[in-house]
Amino acid sequence: MSTMLIDESSVPIELASDPPDGMNLKQRIEELGPWFHNIRINGIETAPSHFLGNYPEVKYRHFKDALPRDLSGWSVLDIGCSSGFYSLEMKKRGAAQVIAIDTNERYLDQAQFAAQVAGLEIDFRHMAIWEIAKLGQKFDLVIFMGVLYHLRHPLLALDLIHEHAAKNLLLFQTMQRGSRVIEAVAEDYDFTDGRAPFDKPGFPKIHFVEQRYSGDPTNWWIPNRACSEAMLRSSGFRIESQPEEEVYLCRWQSLALPPDGSHCVYPSQDTPEKG
Repeated sequence: MSTMLIDESSVPIELASDPPDGMNLKQRIEELGPWFHNIRINGIETAPSHFLGNYPEVKYRHFKDALPRDLSGWSVLDIGCSSGFYSLEMKKRGAAQVIAIDTNERYLDQAQFAAQVAGLEIDFRHMAIWEIAKLGQKFDLVIFMGVLYHLRHPLLALDLIHEHAAKNLLLFQTMQRGSRVIEAVAEDYDFTDGRAPFDKPGFPKIHFVEQRYSGDPTNWWIPNRACSEAMLRSSGFRIESQPEEEVYLCRWQSLALPPDGSHCVYPSQDTPEKG
């Protein structure tokens, strides 16, 4: 008999108690599908044929050690939680509070099911990133993985996280395309200065997708590496490490109010009265 070696930092989900009478885990997992996260629930994989392999664990293993192993007492916000892989992992590390938000009801149902089976208390909410000020709370760790390029207003999203959600660490990932080179950029260039490096591969650039990329109409903006890092700095996040090619661990830092005012005003939800 062969022995399966399991990465201790990513323990598969086992039943917290005996399943209710008549509950068929495999059938329920299939009913909730298709899953974007491959999560092993009591030995059953939710997305065994994922086009990226054992995703997202194949990615997570490259940066898991960049995060504290013990999150006791920490609060965590997982933005765009999908099927809940990262929320579950942070709870396994002892996080006192995990709030996970997504706009996809099916993903939230999947994540809630996985957490329920594991006996892990996670607060899943149907919420867009534009609404995070409603939470009225700042978190020790904000997870913002694989969301930026799906947004029409990516820099605003980072500004909102800085202003309303983050108080310490930000775990960030975005799909990147274009050059991996980082061009040295001066603080300012004269309007007529031909030395401005706009055409160089390593200048911060973000590519706009008008129609689709990889068949997905929600892939709107795809930055190169220089742009990803510049956007993080501009929004008030100091990059502390880059443990994986597209993953950054950042620390919140204060920003001076820009001359043109706040860049992340949270819109009022009140409906104006009709005259």
